[in-house]
Amino acid sequence: MSADAGRPGVDVPDHRGRTGLDLAGRGLDRNPDVVVRDVELTSRGWHVLRRTTFDYRRRDGRWETQQRETYDRGNGAVVLPYDTGRGRVLLTRQFRYPAYVNGHPDGMLVEAAAGLLDGDDPLAAIRRESAEELGVVLGPLTPVAELYMSPGSVTERLHFFAAPYTPADRTGAGGGLAEEGEDIEVLELPFGDALAMVRDGRIADGKTVLLLQWAALHGPFAVSR
Repeated sequence: MSADAGRPGVDVPDHRGRTGLDLAGRGLDRNPDVVVRDVELTSRGWHVLRRTTFDYRRRDGRWETQQRETYDRGNGAVVLPYDTGRGRVLLTRQFRYPAYVNGHPDGMLVEAAAGLLDGDDPLAAIRRESAEELGVVLGPLTPVAELYMSPGSVTERLHFFAAPYTPADRTGAGGGLAEEGEDIEVLELPFGDALAMVRDGRIADGKTVLLLQWAALHGPFAVSR
């Protein structure tokens, strides 16, 4: 590529039509102990990897220059649909290569339905994902938390919800979008069975463990003490 052609994702659109990907973080001034010096775009696949150089003032007053790589995949939302009348929850099972390559026996993870916001607000995004992955129309959404799941390297903030459903609300087969490579199995489980799967390790996904424990301690399946 010639020097005049520009840099995809920076000066000219990349394969997703994006420019200015190197601007994230420049000009941040909310923390007087952090001064961003440079942002380098190191990868621009479906999501974005950046290397940022910044000056950081330590607690003893000394300034030092640090570098951090951040993986930007956007923010997301996740939901636990529950049916208290029948004591059930809706979960998914799908293949996750990163878990498979990092020691999971077969990479097939049981999870709560989740997805990226993709420009929608969290409420609209999780209703969209629930229709696509679970084939269910959710009742009123209860906000549970907004959490950074891996703040050492991933920028994503995840919006957690819970919502009621009934058998009549299951209007489709779910399964995700085949054109996006999704092949999702819908699991309707007794809540007690789902908790047992957390205890014995069959559910090893952090966001799902959090929602199930919330449901047991503070949510629809909490036992009054």
